[in-house]
Amino acid sequence: MSIPIVELREAVKEYVNGPLRVTALRGIDLRIEPGEYAVIMGASGSGKSTLLNLLGCLDHLSHGDYLLGGENVSKLTDDQLSEIRSKRLGFIFQSYNLIPQLNVLENIEVPLFYQGVPESQAKIRAEELATRMGLKDRLKHKPMELSGGQQQRVAIARSLVCDPILMLADEPTGNLDSKTGHEILMLIDELHAEGKTIVMVTHDDEIAHRAQRVIRVMDGKIIANDLNGVSML
Repeated sequence: MSIPIVELREAVKEYVNGPLRVTALRGIDLRIEPGEYAVIMGASGSGKSTLLNLLGCLDHLSHGDYLLGGENVSKLTDDQLSEIRSKRLGFIFQSYNLIPQLNVLENIEVPLFYQGVPESQAKIRAEELATRMGLKDRLKHKPMELSGGQQQRVAIARSLVCDPILMLADEPTGNLDSKTGHEILMLIDELHAEGKTIVMVTHDDEIAHRAQRVIRVMDGKIIANDLNGVSML
């Protein structure tokens, strides 16, 4: 049996502000296997964004355990989590999160720079991914000189540059028109077909139908966890 990419055990997340205590996640158990494509859905305030942040090592659990590729990352320091994010995770955001002062090639190279990869190697890798994303003639363009779809392609290339074990996407088509959004979804489908493990937060039923699994969250709990139409709860 393979080691899951994601394993949450009794995951609890609480936010404390003086006397006020808010429980965003309430004892969640979740496994994501290698090569799975899962979407997380839920109403505003349901806990889905908190769940994605925890999976992305952007926040700490209050209680419970999070194993990423078999490594328990629950008790790591902020610096250790930062290293995990840079080496093992890829992020795709609704707002792209590109650095406006850098061109396409430089934006894709950023994660490699923080890992100390030699510039010549980083450039080759970034050019390969930019070409794959259809950006070969845009390498020197800044983000503001690109369309929304092109910016998201840069973001996808950047998320792939370190060959992450888990790709996390937060409403990646939310700022795009339907045609461009469909093109981005097709790219994500291709990555999944190549074996990438993908977890995405979305409100889009089209994406839910494309994914292998739909995880529905309400009031900090998983209320449905359906794989190919079969409930796993």
